[in-house]
Amino acid sequence: MSTRKPVLLLSAGHACVDVYQGSVTALVPFFVAERHYTYAAASGIVLAASLLSSVAQPLFGALTDKWAMPWLLPLSTLLGGVGIALSGLSGNYALTLAFVAVSGVGVAAYHPESARVARRASGGSHTAMSWFSVGGNVGFALAPLLVAAVVAGNGLRYTPFLVVPALAGSVLCLPVLRVLERTAISGPGGAANTAPDDTASFLKLSLAVICRSVVFMGMSTFISFYARQRTGGGMAAGTAALFVLYLGGAVGTVLGGSLAARWDRVTAARRSYLMAVVAVAGIVFVPGPAIYLFVALTSAGLYIPFSLQVTLGQDYLPSRVGTASGVTLGLTVSVGGLASPVLGGIADATSLQTALTPLIAMPALAWLVFRTLPEPAVPKHAAPVPQVVDDVAPG
Repeated sequence: MSTRKPVLLLSAGHACVDVYQGSVTALVPFFVAERHYTYAAASGIVLAASLLSSVAQPLFGALTDKWAMPWLLPLSTLLGGVGIALSGLSGNYALTLAFVAVSGVGVAAYHPESARVARRASGGSHTAMSWFSVGGNVGFALAPLLVAAVVAGNGLRYTPFLVVPALAGSVLCLPVLRVLERTAISGPGGAANTAPDDTASFLKLSLAVICRSVVFMGMSTFISFYARQRTGGGMAAGTAALFVLYLGGAVGTVLGGSLAARWDRVTAARRSYLMAVVAVAGIVFVPGPAIYLFVALTSAGLYIPFSLQVTLGQDYLPSRVGTASGVTLGLTVSVGGLASPVLGGIADATSLQTALTPLIAMPALAWLVFRTLPEPAVPKHAAPVPQVVDDVAPG
């Protein structure tokens, strides 16, 4: 197997896993319609997926710093799919929360190990890592379409069919595991790096990722409802807005790698967050179909920094790559789900526009944080694999 194939398979597997992160918010309108949940109750489902994931991802990251656990890739993929597949079968709210939480644990177990392996396979390239991250964005983007195709005409009782991507993703992992058995990629902690940890910068970066997460999870939870209100459309109008939000992430992530090569990661992220401030304001205040343009710009503004933040975190904590991945790719991302019930409560008490307005401040705060961050020196890896970069993404 050529060196590019593990990265491509990891990207495809990442898509299969992140379908289930996107499925949680995509299922929310159907839970509201079929089970008559309030905004607060519906956002509690997002919280259930986020809460365990928030705690578990850095724990899994710390474990992967000590031991290579590539077997987590297929196992966690299946766990993520089974939880979502079972979530629509019981009308009991507590059981629904439990199944969604199980899916969240599966997603949590997947990301630190997959990011560690992808970093090693990519030779430390920001561009190649962006292609790995793009798989997750594609999974997010496909989630509302998949959920709508399965559930819209049949009801929540058809959610077991949503397990199919998990089955596919677990199969895609198997060739990668065989490669890991024959190479040094399976060594714990990924690439060796003797640079000192910059904990202060890592903590600042984590704050910026939390700000991004609050915006993204808030928009993911409520953009379907808000787009329907602003355009006067039906369920399809809401699904389209969620699709644009997720699909724009794929474009933004690829663009992020290119912009980091042109400028640097910190500069690219800082300028993107500044654009996101304007874009989020456009979503909140501009009526009519123009909302879709601002959703796309918001998505790009939030996703250009996404893979850059992962590699920045790994370079700020070179001795704890798994922990850095678990925090930047997991904990701080999932923490945004904790804000969803708060936004839901505000929306129930006032309006969705009022609830979404504070989100404008979040990318502004991330921009301020990035103004204080240094661009770390390029790490020296013990065994780089530069041909992966050439094969996967030229330049």
